[in-house]
Amino acid sequence: MEAGSEPDAIVAPIARAVTEVLGGNTTGLYLYGSAVTGGWRHDSDIDLLAVVDESLGDEVRDALADMLLRASGRWPRSGPARPVELTVVVRDDLVPWRYPPRSDFVYGEWLRAEFERGDLPTPTEDTDLAFLVTMARDSGVALAGPPAAHLLDPVPAGDLVRAITAGLPELIAGVDGDERNVVLTLARMWVTAETGAVVSKADAAAALLPRLPAEHAAVLRLARAGYLGEAADSWTDRRTELLSFLGYAGERIAAACAAQG
Repeated sequence: MEAGSEPDAIVAPIARAVTEVLGGNTTGLYLYGSAVTGGWRHDSDIDLLAVVDESLGDEVRDALADMLLRASGRWPRSGPARPVELTVVVRDDLVPWRYPPRSDFVYGEWLRAEFERGDLPTPTEDTDLAFLVTMARDSGVALAGPPAAHLLDPVPAGDLVRAITAGLPELIAGVDGDERNVVLTLARMWVTAETGAVVSKADAAAALLPRLPAEHAAVLRLARAGYLGEAADSWTDRRTELLSFLGYAGERIAAACAAQG
């Protein structure tokens, strides 16, 4: 992310707000995802990973929730504010690395209703951290603190496979209303299961497209085009093709995970 770029101008105020709320407990704050991997577009999330020394107290959780409800753009995007996905982890929960990892606080627009009711997240096992930590270490931009690779341990390839296996059923079950994201996340899981690398959704799709049967390639190509803002991706009349792709991709991902295990 280059200084003065659109992502920088949008992310900087959010990063300042997060570090102000977390205060001296902040060890590092990292931007990862599309803002730094070339897939940034008009409705991209701001993906942040914060590393702290100690678990957040109730007052800090309340303050962080209040700030995020005001600063994060609603999803689907309806105004100038970008949706924020913030994950807070306690360093001692991740270093040395162990599976399953634990998050201390998570905010995303899919949780807005719970936050508005006052149901704030508490420390919990979070297998998605295997991917988040890998992305932060590999390509994340340090907004506070040292590079993530200096602060967090690498995630073993076997634990990435375990995280894929754990998350696959829930991801597929939640496809309705989130079709593009589910299709592209499956593509990324597939590539990770085969290679051990966590790549961007767009790059994962590009790598898989030449290998897919035509009917499945059409689904993945549509999701990628929508993600990159190249075309409108309507799924209303593509239910049969979508479900077929989900079954096909799920089987191939499970097979790749089994081969690694």
